[in-house]
Amino acid sequence: MRAVSYAQFGGPEVLHVADVPVPEPGPGHVRVRVTASVVHPVDLMIRSGRFPAPLPTGLPYTPGWDVAGTVDAVDPAVEQFTIGDVVVGFSPWLQTTVGAHAEYVVLDAAWLTPAPAGVPATEAATLPTNGLAAAQALDLLALPAGSTVLVTGAAGQVGGFVLPLARATGLHATGLAGTDDRAFVESLGAAFLSRSDDLTGVFDAVIDLAVIGPSLLDLIRDGGGYVAASPPLRPEPVRGIRTFALEVLPDGSRLGELVKLVTSGDILLRVAGVYPFADAAAAHERLAQGGVRGGVVIVP
Repeated sequence: MRAVSYAQFGGPEVLHVADVPVPEPGPGHVRVRVTASVVHPVDLMIRSGRFPAPLPTGLPYTPGWDVAGTVDAVDPAVEQFTIGDVVVGFSPWLQTTVGAHAEYVVLDAAWLTPAPAGVPATEAATLPTNGLAAAQALDLLALPAGSTVLVTGAAGQVGGFVLPLARATGLHATGLAGTDDRAFVESLGAAFLSRSDDLTGVFDAVIDLAVIGPSLLDLIRDGGGYVAASPPLRPEPVRGIRTFALEVLPDGSRLGELVKLVTSGDILLRVAGVYPFADAAAAHERLAQGGVRGGVVIVP
């Protein structure tokens, strides 16, 4: 099968289309014929060799966490999926030998859920990683309805999920973003705070997607909560503030709940661009430019 791969660390130019063996599903796993996947900022960091953890299989390596596609083969022990099912899923990179930037990928059945009906695969592929990151950040905080939460990087790929999820759970969200993003942030039901302004206010919690860091603790009430999107930058707790490091975990059940919110219109899926395998380098370059509101999608 064809897959996006790199045999050495470096810039986007190290990406190429390679022929790799078709993976076979093991116990409890299914194989998905990939229709679309997504490139994330951490993919760029891993490709460049700047990520602190080692690759699960060494080089050459095929990246890709998100998948939207069709079940192609099923381990006999799996009962919830059959061949032909249209699914979305998330595969954590440290547990993946061949990523989703390939024609086929094998995932644990527990990491998958039926795709939102009637939604193009290029849109559905933007849901798993970003949606689960948003949901799990809010789950860590466990805020009661009526609480206030500041979301930095609010117009980004994950922020665009956090804001409507916060609204759907009865929270009052404020989105910190650039001035050009004001209308977008407010369209998601959040108050807007410009990142060019002096940061003021008191919030019950902060979700720091822009990785601003410990200075944000000054905006949190005593006993509030803080989620660091970059685990190594999790600050030490002060004034009883609970601090968490966000590590996105695969969860087909939670992903299924997000699919329902997509179907109901409570969550909107956004695509910033679609690139074929052969243009994977261009996809990485687009993401590196910044200012990406939707998913940068890659397709076979």
